[in-house]
Amino acid sequence: MNNRRPPSTGTRSSRKAIDIVNAGLARRYRAEKRFRFYGMAAIAASLVFLSILFISIFGKGYPAFQQTYIQLDIFFDPDILARDALTTADYPGLVKQSLRRMFPDVEGRRDKRMLYKIASTGAAYQIRNLVLDDPDVIGKTIGIWVPADDDIDMFFKGHIPRDVPESERRIKDRQIAWIDHLIKEQRIEKHFNRILLTAGDSREPELAGIWGAVMGSFYTLLVTLLLSFPIGIAAAVYLEEFAPKNKWTDLIEVNINNLAAVPSIVFGLLGLAVFLNFFGLPRSAPLVGGLVLTLMTLPTIIIASRASLQSVPPSIREAALGIGASQMQMVAHHVLPLAMPGILTGTIIGMARALGESAPLLMIGMVAFIVDIPGGFTDPSTVLPVQIFLWADSPERAFVERTSAATMVLLAFLIVMNAAAVYLRKRFERRW
Repeated sequence: MNNRRPPSTGTRSSRKAIDIVNAGLARRYRAEKRFRFYGMAAIAASLVFLSILFISIFGKGYPAFQQTYIQLDIFFDPDILARDALTTADYPGLVKQSLRRMFPDVEGRRDKRMLYKIASTGAAYQIRNLVLDDPDVIGKTIGIWVPADDDIDMFFKGHIPRDVPESERRIKDRQIAWIDHLIKEQRIEKHFNRILLTAGDSREPELAGIWGAVMGSFYTLLVTLLLSFPIGIAAAVYLEEFAPKNKWTDLIEVNINNLAAVPSIVFGLLGLAVFLNFFGLPRSAPLVGGLVLTLMTLPTIIIASRASLQSVPPSIREAALGIGASQMQMVAHHVLPLAMPGILTGTIIGMARALGESAPLLMIGMVAFIVDIPGGFTDPSTVLPVQIFLWADSPERAFVERTSAATMVLLAFLIVMNAAAVYLRKRFERRW
């Protein structure tokens, strides 16, 4: 006789529930694995595209840090360099004389013009500065390395192939023959391009530099920092520690958050209407650029500063007030120093954003062609992003190199500023 009992209904139900749960767990584990895969794939894709971008910029920009130079034997002819007119002497004539002595078989006006074009127009200014610094060179013959023309530079760097028809390249066959002669005589070489890092803008690519834009960015960011940092901290401290909680402060907070999301070109329009048209401040000046960028960075600094103040534990405030400190003393001596790492981080990030902005500065005229290095806050100038924009719009092949090189310099500044923000946070941050 079989004494087994059939399984109870409760046991069957519990086993069915366990099976359902196990099946659900398996689905959730598979979904979690897919989610992790998608996340890692997204990160990998981002890194790949970012690497492609950096490799492209570096590959196009690093040749700009080298410039082709030609050695010319310059005879400082006393008949041309009259001592009473050194500033206005015919220095291009000295360059032409040297080239004619190097290639005496060149005849005809057209061939001579092609010959003169292998040297940059900046060679005459280089010789002029040499004579003005040391007039004793008059009457002597000195070998001087002068920059080559941008087309010669591109050919020597391999960007212009010689095996294409003459009509399809900017350099002629005779000029290639002269370059080959210079190579044989070891009179043409690539040197470090100091002009790129020490000169202002120029119509000639081989004479164009970023130093004017760097100084313009420096003065502009200095004005921005001097205005936005104290105003932003003061506003954040007032709103977080002293302002009453009512509809007016709520309205101010909403507007600050909204201003942080306003497109930057709107601030440029505001600067054009207020600072230029109403107050009559000088156009294309770092002072106006700094004022516009101050308006743009203030919301970012205020929001970051308020978040840093909120991260300070309430016990710090209560302890300070409990031992008799006033509310101002509590904020100045206890809360603000503890919140300063986050405030500095937010400020640096806001300044880094300001450094990379071009749209608001275009609206106030900083897109002008500026050759001279600015010497103050009211001198006409441009900034690095605008300089990149101007060079990117130039048709010459040599400006492509300089555009990428200026981008590399701008990225270097941004990386340094963001690294400083990370360091300050790690160095001074306290965990509670």
